Amino acid sequence: MGIFTAKGQNVTGFDTMLGVMLNKAFPTISSDSLSQVVGSEEWIVLDAREPAEYRVSHIAGALNVGYEHFDLASLADLDLSKNVVVYCSIGKRSEEIGEKIVEAGFRHVFNLYGGIFDWTNKGYAVVDTAGNEVEQVHPYNAVWGIWVNNYEKKYEP
Repeated sequence: MGIFTAKGQNVTGFDTMLGVMLNKAFPTISSDSLSQVVGSEEWIVLDAREPAEYRVSHIAGALNVGYEHFDLASLADLDLSKNVVVYCSIGKRSEEIGEKIVEAGFRHVFNLYGGIFDWTNKGYAVVDTAGNEVEQVHPYNAVWGIWVNNYEKKYEP
């Protein structure tokens, strides 16, 4: 059950947690909005999760830039004028990577609100590294896995 704010908006436990975790240093984009533009030539999607998480599933067309070993040099060939969406599990790691991308000169950077957990919880498709649609998501760890609701939780060794 959600919590209702004074404006009548339903705020879930997930939203409450995100409100505490994220500092919103740059704009967010909702899963619903991203679903309308993903695959467009004007949008670049970057996955800031670790390679093992990415291998289980990711948003189709997303480039894995990682978190622990993120290197701005990996973005050298990307067009600074494009819209860039960065995501991770919930949005915390992607927010940190996004801040670095903004500092590097990218002008239109967005953090996917709620990350891949929100994306999959809303039923949007994810693919494996072969491009096959799957109904699995890497939950990062058992603690964060409580926020994965619609897809199978799969850890890759």
